[in-house]
Amino acid sequence: MRLTTKGRFAVTAMLDLAIHEAQGLAENKPVTLAAISERQDISLSYLEQLFSKLRRQGLVKSVRGPGGGYHLAKASSDISVSEIINAVDEQIDATQCGGNENCKDEGRCMTHDLWTSLNTKILEYLSGVTIADMVNSQRNGQKISITPRNHSCEALSNKAAAAA
Repeated sequence: MRLTTKGRFAVTAMLDLAIHEAQGLAENKPVTLAAISERQDISLSYLEQLFSKLRRQGLVKSVRGPGGGYHLAKASSDISVSEIINAVDEQIDATQCGGNENCKDEGRCMTHDLWTSLNTKILEYLSGVTIADMVNSQRNGQKISITPRNHSCEALSNKAAAAA
């Protein structure tokens, strides 16, 4: 299982945007990708690609022209980490088969259910962590302590168990 740079950078950039909006540092001005790039040491062209996907998925909105940039498209408490990762086409999958059950000799490996279960738990966790949670943890200097509040992942777990 791996979460690539694409997912990590997307979450980092969204957190940076949310922090600047929450602290009023942007003074209702859009946050520029150049500013995020500088603060987070992420390539500007890479951020442009990520934010294009985030915008298409309705997570950010852009303001064009001089003084333009980005705002969150909805409340930070309504944006989960899993939503961000999915928006940039990132897949979190601990199986070696992408869930296709062709892990070993075109059949299902002995540990397939273990890795599928892990995928579900990771999704539950990331769906339960919002950008607002992360902003608060940054503000308070605390580790994120989350109890999943999104029950749609529970339905996914039940569906996976029924399919097995």
